[in-house]
Amino acid sequence: MLAVAILAAGKGTRMKSCLPKVLQPLAGSTLVERVLTSCSGLQPQRRLLIVGHQAQEVQQQLTDWQGLEFVVQQPQNGTGHAVQQVLPVLEGFDGELLVLNGDVPLLRPSTIEHLVNEHRSSGADVTLLTARLADPTGYGRVFSDQQGRVSSIVEHRDCSDEQRHNNLTNAGIYCFNWKKLAAVLPQLCSDNDQGELYLTDTVALLPIAMHVEVADPDEVNGINDRCQLANCEALLQERLRNHWMKEGVTFTDPASCTLSEDCQFGRDVVIEPQTHLRGCCNIGDGCQLGPGSLIENADLGHGVSVLHSVVRDAKVGNEVAIGPFSHLRPGAGIADQCRIGNFVEIKKSQIGEGSKVNHLSYIGDAQLGRHVNVGAGTITANYDGVRKHLTVVGDNSKTGANSVLVAPIVLGSDVTVGAGSTLTKDVPNGALALGRSKQLIKNGWQ
Repeated sequence: MLAVAILAAGKGTRMKSCLPKVLQPLAGSTLVERVLTSCSGLQPQRRLLIVGHQAQEVQQQLTDWQGLEFVVQQPQNGTGHAVQQVLPVLEGFDGELLVLNGDVPLLRPSTIEHLVNEHRSSGADVTLLTARLADPTGYGRVFSDQQGRVSSIVEHRDCSDEQRHNNLTNAGIYCFNWKKLAAVLPQLCSDNDQGELYLTDTVALLPIAMHVEVADPDEVNGINDRCQLANCEALLQERLRNHWMKEGVTFTDPASCTLSEDCQFGRDVVIEPQTHLRGCCNIGDGCQLGPGSLIENADLGHGVSVLHSVVRDAKVGNEVAIGPFSHLRPGAGIADQCRIGNFVEIKKSQIGEGSKVNHLSYIGDAQLGRHVNVGAGTITANYDGVRKHLTVVGDNSKTGANSVLVAPIVLGSDVTVGAGSTLTKDVPNGALALGRSKQLIKNGWQ
């Protein structure tokens, strides 16, 4: 059996934020949610989140995580004190305890699984994750034999000059035999510079301690301030981009683009500079995105182009051209072979196959049929000050420049709306609709 305890009680004062540190966002998710996701493949029987500072906010953020148990650490008196809080919670538990930090979000699931598997196969009382750092200054040094058995962990400030040449460091991630750990946890003391109880001290109290070295030291980067957060964001974004480039996606300027882990791409997608994808995005084959576009929680079919535009919570068909400077808002549905052009805003509307909304138009709460041509400056006036109303335009209809369709209104198929018209009544199939005042000229006005 496996239990996971995630340490998430710290204040994170160096972050200088109203948010708890573990709720800081990273590539579309919070730090602690990334840690939770990284160990979900192990299918632990127990998942414990140790909270303290702003505990209520953390719990509220994680209400959708089924089976997550919250353990309060109050006051926050070190990592050893944090794990002591689970003693009554895991009373009678027989298995391993995996201890993770809520501010170490780059750990790969494969690394965690390897740590647990090595711990189980070795029969150790504790197995700790280690990393070799180019600059280990400030980190505790791990000393071990060739078989990986740990003899000691020495904090940087306590190292001799010779010991500081050792660049094998403690990552602060452990897999314990729970019963063995539970027996020594009460023995921890706070006789140190910080006056805290350190989980590291349990290693010396357990007979058999082993270590597993992480292949990529960046995985164990912790986050304490905004600079480290930005560094982890850059590392994660590079990881995501490299993955998709290997899968057939082209980034013309990779460093200028950002993704989320919930993005999926087909083949031969080209992503131009300064393009950002957030949330859950599904991008079909042969799409060209950007430059300068934002796509969030959107589904795009194959052969879609998006130029200098925003597409948010929208569904787009195949071979659609969007932009420049278009805005597809939540609820927009664009069928195949449509054209959404310059300075067009579409909200909660369905645009039929082959239709064109090319210039300076607002389409809100509308249903447009197939092959509709919307003239420049057309507006669906959907709001009467109290409620939103629907505009329906039939197949093959077209509106002239600067038309206003005052909802609720239904235009039939093959309707032509004269330029500058304001329509308030339904229009039958095949009709010409004009709704404008007669031109008046008064000579000698000035």
